[in-house]
Amino acid sequence: MAAPKFTQVNPIDRPRSYSSPDHVPSPWKNDQPAAITSRQPSGNRLGHQGPDQGYALKLAEGLRDSIVLQLNESADDAICGSLAIALRRASKYGRAPVIHDLKVAFGIWGWMLLDPPSDLVAQRRKLFAGLGNVTHHYSE
Repeated sequence: MAAPKFTQVNPIDRPRSYSSPDHVPSPWKNDQPAAITSRQPSGNRLGHQGPDQGYALKLAEGLRDSIVLQLNESADDAICGSLAIALRRASKYGRAPVIHDLKVAFGIWGWMLLDPPSDLVAQRRKLFAGLGNVTHHYSE
């Protein structure tokens, strides 16, 4: 690599080039006892994994101000319920979640509508109640 112009260079030094090290280490192998060597398991009740699913939490927090709540609704419930839909959509495509996955999920349940249909509000109020409280099922 060339030295910057402001670096002092001794004019009698010989330029050096790359030379390989004397010892070349063996290639790395994934041979640890708990290493997964096969594909991600799939089947009933195993879920749908996708890469970097935690990023959806950051995206959802950015959309918190866009959520339009009705009486007796919580933004935490809306985010937790819609997050599952967004993550499933992203994992079906085999990719990390993007903002459009969350907008589709919020849009399905009308969380971004100023005046959602009353039957949709009643249904989501019943289905999403308590989802934002992560400790609500631990005692069961």
